[in-house]
Amino acid sequence: MQKLSPSFLLAVLILTACQPGASVSDQALPTAPVAASSPAFEAQMQTVTYQPLESDVLNPERGFRYSLDNLDPAIDYSTYRTLGSSLIFSYVRLDNYRESDLPQEFLDRLDAALAAIRRGGVKVVLRFSYNFGPYPNSEPDASLEQILRHIQQLKPILQRNADVIAWLHAGFIGAWGEWHTSTHGLARDPNAKRAILEALADALPPDRFILLRYPSDLMAIFPEPLTADQAFKGTLQARLGFHNDCFLSSADDVGTYTAGANSRENATAYLSQLTQFVPASGETCQVYPELQSCEAAIREMEKLHWTDLNISYHSQVIRNWQREGCFEEIQRRLGYRLVMEEATFNATAQPGATLNLTWKMRNEGFASPLNPRPLFLVLDGPKTITLPLEGIDPRTWLPGEWQLSTSIQLPSDLPSGEYRLALWLPDGYESLRSDPRYSIRFANQDMWDEAHGWNVLGTFRVP
Repeated sequence: MQKLSPSFLLAVLILTACQPGASVSDQALPTAPVAASSPAFEAQMQTVTYQPLESDVLNPERGFRYSLDNLDPAIDYSTYRTLGSSLIFSYVRLDNYRESDLPQEFLDRLDAALAAIRRGGVKVVLRFSYNFGPYPNSEPDASLEQILRHIQQLKPILQRNADVIAWLHAGFIGAWGEWHTSTHGLARDPNAKRAILEALADALPPDRFILLRYPSDLMAIFPEPLTADQAFKGTLQARLGFHNDCFLSSADDVGTYTAGANSRENATAYLSQLTQFVPASGETCQVYPELQSCEAAIREMEKLHWTDLNISYHSQVIRNWQREGCFEEIQRRLGYRLVMEEATFNATAQPGATLNLTWKMRNEGFASPLNPRPLFLVLDGPKTITLPLEGIDPRTWLPGEWQLSTSIQLPSDLPSGEYRLALWLPDGYESLRSDPRYSIRFANQDMWDEAHGWNVLGTFRVP
């Protein structure tokens, strides 16, 4: 699926109501705003160029992540940030409750663990499971009725802590919650699978994704892959992503792909379209050099818009990438990586006048930022003002080059002085908005205001 053309985006934005005094466009514009044809106006504009970072950037909801067997409220989850990860994966084990309700003590402990994750400044990918295998003779899972009852019990906690849940693996069914080897036959029951997905979609806010283990399940439920027009609408299809627990680990990724419509070629073509708008996540499970060479692995991650990957498993695969010299590239590019190239904006602006800003950036990652996230323009000087940029959605910033423009009317009572101009991409949830650990940082030198989570473009003066 190709990006929407600039002319189409402009037409859409013209039809979109913006806040009074502000207009926003994704149209590819010239370096300086059109109004710069006036010599007096042109003299007040400036273009600033920026230097990229070479290293990885610790950004939310992306990257190599660590894997836990269960959540514990006593863990200091900020430790994972010091290890270079903003994301963890964890099972939530339900083995003791295959035939009973979840006790309040269990629910309270899960709630406390998610609060500890919030304090730690990370997010979690969750999967609920009733066993850890083994394969093929797995321990039991639960009946459909019991699973639906458990989801209903979990709903208040999932709703309350959705801010720190990056996305949810569908889980519950079969060995490791991987939707195979179900002792209740649920892995072979499409009606049961649909019922569980609908229950999970109801238990989570509509802006949170649910990831399925097998492309065949995605293709059976929705034969046609998600399109740009359907994306981010909160429907069930718009919320279903993909996780692969044997990524690149055999010719068919150890049964992830099979034959016919679910052959590797057909399924990855479907997933390549789908994962422009939903997460693709997982881990490797064994050494398989044919697909795990640096060239082949990066090509597959580009094709499937890979967001996050277990750094702990398979450890030999990780070591091979380190030895072959592509580990750092994969680390930098998992999920999104936004690099600012240049910005043109006013050098001076009168109170009540229009501030024009055009910027060029590129996304060097495999994917776009996928969870909802606002974009603000910050003026920081004698007075600090935060202005929302309506009509620009960071979720649409797929890999490649981007040029965006906005015009903002300054307050008529704006005090004179020098102002820093910054772009701010905080978390979509108010509970995390003021925490800079959850804001997106551009991969540039000398731009990041760590205390506020702002990307500082430069300065301008109000006479």
